[in-house]
Amino acid sequence: MIRLERPFAGTVAGAITKVTGYALGPYQTAVVRIGFAGTWLFFLLRELPHRQEMYGPDGPWNWDMAQQLIANNGAFTALMWSDGNLWFEAVYALAVLSSALLLLGWHTRVMSVLFMIGVLSLQNRSIFMGDGGDNVIHLMATYLVFIRCGQVWSLDARRAARARAGGADAARADGADRVDRVGPALWWVCGLALSVVTFIGELSHGWLLFLWGMLLAHGLWWAVGWRADRSASLGEFRKLLDVVANIAHNAGLLVIMVEACLIYATAGWYKIQGSRWQDGTAVYYPLNLDYFSPWPALSELLSSHGIMVLLVTYGTVAVQVAFPFTLFNRRVKNVLLAAMIVEHSVIAVVLGLPFFSLAMIAADSVFLPTSFLLRVGGWAARARDGAVARLPLSRLRRPDGADNEGRTGGMPEQRVPDGQSAGGPGGKPDEEPTRTAHVGFSP
Repeated sequence: MIRLERPFAGTVAGAITKVTGYALGPYQTAVVRIGFAGTWLFFLLRELPHRQEMYGPDGPWNWDMAQQLIANNGAFTALMWSDGNLWFEAVYALAVLSSALLLLGWHTRVMSVLFMIGVLSLQNRSIFMGDGGDNVIHLMATYLVFIRCGQVWSLDARRAARARAGGADAARADGADRVDRVGPALWWVCGLALSVVTFIGELSHGWLLFLWGMLLAHGLWWAVGWRADRSASLGEFRKLLDVVANIAHNAGLLVIMVEACLIYATAGWYKIQGSRWQDGTAVYYPLNLDYFSPWPALSELLSSHGIMVLLVTYGTVAVQVAFPFTLFNRRVKNVLLAAMIVEHSVIAVVLGLPFFSLAMIAADSVFLPTSFLLRVGGWAARARDGAVARLPLSRLRRPDGADNEGRTGGMPEQRVPDGQSAGGPGGKPDEEPTRTAHVGFSP
């Protein structure tokens, strides 16, 4: 009996250590961040000439109608604070700017909150303008607030790496400190704006509690991190805050994975109940609608082959229903994941739904294996270095062969964070946990 309990206790203790001591899935969460921020940014830029008709004062869903609806459903949107055109342009510009900065990973804690505010403000202002992709962005924008999505492939990670490479002594010799000062400044500005909104009384009690809680929690994080090196007690308290942040991150990551599974499971089971999906002709109809035919010749070519329509119809249902169950087998999961990504890519081209497809691919990327993401990161790094090497400024080298930033020439090594292996398992975001670096106010 004792021999059975000890392995079980060790497994439970190891699981608790992973959940509390590490922020899992750094590469997967980075891809999710880049995917959704990029999708929303491209959508806002694409609809920039039509923004007034979609979400602004010139839209068919006018301000009075939106105000009546929001008074009943209690949805959050900053566009209901004023019906002026200048306020609308400011909110739209904030949505574009926060999306771009979140895409780059610049102070992801602040940008994730502003990104959520921008998404909810525009979508809840005109709820009949969206589709399934907008609903996915709506949900994921909320989940990203709790995710430490700037651990890798971000400006935050680059700043952290430079701080570690330079060392605390070298940083202080240059008149700087390990603590980032831009992050706290951003949160002071956000705190001032939140104080004004609170004084005006535009937020509900739930949103006031949430936003003030986020502001105070990260203010505490920065204050403790600033003094953690000078006090042992604060250092221990910082570790406790780190554990809380890791738990929130891993819980949010689990919610994203469950959400993606629910989307496919519900879509697949609803399709099974439809007669057109049962007889294998459902794909034929959208291919012959003018609204979903940006390439009429291509749509006509595909819809003219009955066997292909039948296979695609049944294959779509089978993949969507089976995907949640394949998470227990890595190889089968990767095959179906590739099939779904290809399917969404075809939908983007054939049916003219690029933003819906990009949103779904971004949601699917949470299941991508770490080894594949590391390989893609290596390809991107080599492509970037090749492009930079062709620039005129890249030829200005130091006599010792280092470039202007002090790095030696050649390809950078693709490094895996401490404690993480290169190969990710099938149904988990990461096979081994990774430790996170803390630089200032970007946990």
